[in-house]
Amino acid sequence: MAYNKTQHNIVKLPAWRRRVLLIAVLLGFAGLFMRGIYLQSLHKAFLQQKGDARYSRTLVLQAHRGKIIDRNGELLAISSPVESIWASPPDLEMTAQQKTTLAKLLVMKTADINKKVANTEREFVYLKRRISPDLAAKVMSLEIPGIFMQREYKRFYPAGDVTAHLVGFTGIDDNGQEGFELAQNSLLSGKAGSRRVIQDRQGHIVEDLEAVKVPQDGHDLVLSIDRRIQYLVFRELAKAVELHKAKAAAAIMLDAKTGEVLAMVNIPTYNPNNPVNIVGKTRNRAITDTFEPGSTMKPVTASAAMQFGDYKPDTKIQTAPGYMNIGPATIHDSHMHGILTVAQVIQKSSNVGAAKMALSLKKEELWSAFNQLGFGTPTHIGFPGEASGILRPYKTWRPIEQATMAFGHGISVTLLQLARAYTVFANEGEMKPVSLLKLAESPLGHQVFSVQVANDVKDMLELVVQPGGTAPRAQIAGYRVAGKTGTAHKIGPHGYEEDKYVASFVGMAPASNPRLIMAVMIDEPDIAGDQYYGGASAAPVFSAVMADALRMLAVPQDSPNNNVVIPPEITEDVKEVV
Repeated sequence: MAYNKTQHNIVKLPAWRRRVLLIAVLLGFAGLFMRGIYLQSLHKAFLQQKGDARYSRTLVLQAHRGKIIDRNGELLAISSPVESIWASPPDLEMTAQQKTTLAKLLVMKTADINKKVANTEREFVYLKRRISPDLAAKVMSLEIPGIFMQREYKRFYPAGDVTAHLVGFTGIDDNGQEGFELAQNSLLSGKAGSRRVIQDRQGHIVEDLEAVKVPQDGHDLVLSIDRRIQYLVFRELAKAVELHKAKAAAAIMLDAKTGEVLAMVNIPTYNPNNPVNIVGKTRNRAITDTFEPGSTMKPVTASAAMQFGDYKPDTKIQTAPGYMNIGPATIHDSHMHGILTVAQVIQKSSNVGAAKMALSLKKEELWSAFNQLGFGTPTHIGFPGEASGILRPYKTWRPIEQATMAFGHGISVTLLQLARAYTVFANEGEMKPVSLLKLAESPLGHQVFSVQVANDVKDMLELVVQPGGTAPRAQIAGYRVAGKTGTAHKIGPHGYEEDKYVASFVGMAPASNPRLIMAVMIDEPDIAGDQYYGGASAAPVFSAVMADALRMLAVPQDSPNNNVVIPPEITEDVKEVV
């Protein structure tokens, strides 16, 4: 009976249900088979990409940025190795304690770390860049999965603010931002390399997948600058700005024989090692800013008058009664001198005498002299932001404009252009091209004035620094000096400003055979005490720097040590008034 009862409890399924189940199972296997074919063939690239993202990394091998050095091999810019910490958010696993420790080491807030790694679709994010190798080692000792370090380089500037405007600085990605770091960025930066590897979750390299692409280091850049002379100029220029409460200042020293720039300084300056609050301080005023040169143009006018006209150094010019009218305008001298020779016009800095020489020439002759000296065109020195200045076409000149350009009004120049122009007086009429890079040999210049004219004007410039001239404070013990002062009104929104000036001095030494040329510009010196003239504010900077530089370079003396004669009452540079 028990057996029969069991028989009655057996349920028999219909045959069609077994067939449906079998078909469903077969269809499932078929779907999986087709899916496998699809993934292994048609969608293969996507899966490989996702798989590689879990363990494969392409490491960037940073190229070493080239050094910037001065003419004597002294370092002006060098790269030091540092480390950067980065994370892969999809692989990141860390405890709250590890996160707190990491934030403390990196001097960050934990909230900032959370924000950086929140997007798990990103596979690379910097946490902290350019930290010391020791600190990076402490971070990596935490052994946090998904945290890695990468070698980078940080730029260091040993000369700091002394060479800031020339060298410039780099940004966070080691690309040049200012100065030669920007102008020669491609030369200095080189090309980065790469290395494709397999890493485990701890960031350890398991295997190299591809051969290393070797980085190409950047090339070194050798400037014409002499770091020792650069410091001398910086020291004295900073003193002058403080003493005269000036708005700004710039100075350039050239090798008179080669045209190489041995020093170029601007005040105010900044620290390229920590370039913060630098708005308005990064401008290399010696190259990018223009100004009216004032009486420093008178030697050019005298040269043109002797080159194209009938003037000689002893030709007499009547400057009485100390002014002259040209149409509705009047040109003044600061003192009434009467009859002056051409040499005395330069020595006394007579506006009337210079204007009469200019007006005796054809307009195109005076323009030609200015143009051949490079005014109105850039020097092509290879520095970013160089200004060309303004030299208007002579066909547009009115008589008053021809007259005022004789003493540096109505024309704008850069300090570099002005320094370059004076190479004609140091090289017997030949103007040298200028260079901020060290040269292997002296370049060929071009003849602007005759040898006789250039030497005659150089002799006139020696009178300027002697008693009776406008710059006795430019004298140097043991060396003959030749130079010219300038004091020009600044141009404002409504014309010339009565109480704002640009004081300048351009000179050379030793005058018997010039070795160095220096141009100094003081922007808006304090007018209190009548110390704002070029002879009072700019000439002393020239004297202090040139005296040390000549001895530093062992330039032979051409005068006895007792040659300096300072008159009891120094007659300063005239104040040009148009």
